[in-house]
Amino acid sequence: MGSILTSLLNSTGALNVYGNVFSNIQNNIANVNTPGYAKQEQSLSPSGGPAGGVQLGPLISSRSQYLEQAVRTQQEQVGGASQKAQDLPQVQSLFDVTGKSGPALALNNFFNSFSQLSVNPNDAVQRQNVLISASDAAQAIQQNAAGIANTSSNLDGQTRNQITTVNQLAQQIADLNHHYQSDPQSATNPGLDAQANAALENLSQVVHFSTVKAPDGTYSVYIGGQTPLVVGANTYKISADFSGPQTAVNDAQGKDITGQLQNTGGSLGALLQEKNTTLPGYTNSLNTVAQNFADAVNATLAQGVDQSGNPPTTNLFTYNAAQGAAYTLQVNNLAPGQIAAATAAAPGGNGNALAVANLATQPLTGGFTLSQGYGNLAAQVGRDVSHAQQDETTGRNLLNQAQQQRQQVSGVSLDEEAAKLLQFQQSYQAVGRFVGILKSLTDTLMTMTQ
Repeated sequence: MGSILTSLLNSTGALNVYGNVFSNIQNNIANVNTPGYAKQEQSLSPSGGPAGGVQLGPLISSRSQYLEQAVRTQQEQVGGASQKAQDLPQVQSLFDVTGKSGPALALNNFFNSFSQLSVNPNDAVQRQNVLISASDAAQAIQQNAAGIANTSSNLDGQTRNQITTVNQLAQQIADLNHHYQSDPQSATNPGLDAQANAALENLSQVVHFSTVKAPDGTYSVYIGGQTPLVVGANTYKISADFSGPQTAVNDAQGKDITGQLQNTGGSLGALLQEKNTTLPGYTNSLNTVAQNFADAVNATLAQGVDQSGNPPTTNLFTYNAAQGAAYTLQVNNLAPGQIAAATAAAPGGNGNALAVANLATQPLTGGFTLSQGYGNLAAQVGRDVSHAQQDETTGRNLLNQAQQQRQQVSGVSLDEEAAKLLQFQQSYQAVGRFVGILKSLTDTLMTMTQ
């Protein structure tokens, strides 16, 4: 009788255990598409009671922190490359390397206008054409500079949005940490674990960070691996400073941490690099072309005489170097007769007009002609766009690989869960039948003893 009761106890205990196993399988299946969820395995072990019994062990998460970090690293790279691939084409559209529009065409037309003036240096129409072409060249360069400035200004709005996203995700992680701290059982809660890892993965798309997980399940997050963003249930919000020519990011104490982010991944790092390095580099190159153009033309015209045989008193071009030659390049208010087309040695001639026209072939910008210097800038923009697009494509491929590896280890497989469900259903049914037999035997024995 005692062995029957022991078997009955073991069997009914097994039914309860299998019920928990079914609940875990059901939970895995229900969360197959839940962001951040890692498959849970219900461990089983021999019971400490009657021989042959089974009891529940702890839930075992299949999450691999190594694979999670691999995914976050690739998300960071994709976030930065995607940001650049989105922003830089706006600048590329400003530069026409074919010479059919923009500064390239305007510079060519300007020097051609002086070439035409040299044919008939005293023709009023040709002189007026020089002034028109000079104005067109200045305007075309200004438009390029303004386009870069507008793109830079647009980055400010995106930076504000990304800063807001970082702080919101930080608060989300801190709130989850509060749950972990307030309930010791939360450390093994797969739902909280899924939310935390989903938030960390979203954060990795925006900013570079490192994280430390404590035994109680809480996550500490450090921007750039140095600056606290989340520690326990506390957040340390970051902010952006647009008061200077370059964007700065400050920590919760107002300390500048831009250097920790600018040359790293994530969309915020890309925005800072574009705003503080890439776009100013384009502007500086354009300023060099504009200043060299204006200086060379002004200097050459200053050596000649106007239609009245007098040295020029006003430069053709003017600009403000402090504010940027390209952005401020303008044509002074000259009359057609004030153009110094002749040399002092031959008033009324075309010597100086030819000298200005010949500037088109002179190495005035870093060993290159003005057109070549502008073309080099346009080519640099094109290369930067191409590299960003290639990096985005490569990054997405690597991200897919990392996500697939993670899925193989910790993702929920419906086929696998169905196989486990069938296996335990069969075991459950077998134990259930055995319980029925034991109950029948017990009833028989009880009747016999009466």
